[in-house]
Amino acid sequence: MKLFSFFLFSALLTLPLGAHAQDTCPTLLDHEFTRLSPGKSENLCQYRGKVILVVNTASRCGFTPQFEGLQKLYNRYRAKGFTVLGFPSNDFNQELAEGKDIASFCKLNYGVDFPMFEKSSVRGAKANSFHQALTRATGSEPSWNFHKYLIARDGKTVIPLESRIEPDSREVRTKIEAMLEQRG
Repeated sequence: MKLFSFFLFSALLTLPLGAHAQDTCPTLLDHEFTRLSPGKSENLCQYRGKVILVVNTASRCGFTPQFEGLQKLYNRYRAKGFTVLGFPSNDFNQELAEGKDIASFCKLNYGVDFPMFEKSSVRGAKANSFHQALTRATGSEPSWNFHKYLIARDGKTVIPLESRIEPDSREVRTKIEAMLEQRG
């Protein structure tokens, strides 16, 4: 019996592992950015298989209080496979100059602990590579701060959401919950 178990175990070790859908990175997410804090580079592929709400943020905007709703969403759904990814931008001249100031502002005023990345452009020819891909995927480019993209677990389905739509609104929560029920 021990010999049979040994051969069975050896055979299992030699089987090809085969890529599962959740093991491969969707092209949309295959981008690398530096986090505001701790300042380390990360590939967005680490968020594959999650429902993701991407938002371009600004510290001095009329929509800035949406940070509170973004954090509520993150707290409510993160254990179920949801995350918020924040991309500060000065495209509309309403963001602080320094990354450390942006990080401090978000943490002190809104308790933000979802992933926030270094300031970058989110529209036009200078847009970061991820936002260029999101714009191509949806045909919707941010027209103001707090434009949102909701990405399904499959990393392919993307729904754009205008700035005026509150992140913790029933409309957004319903979409997130439907996406969380789907398996990518």
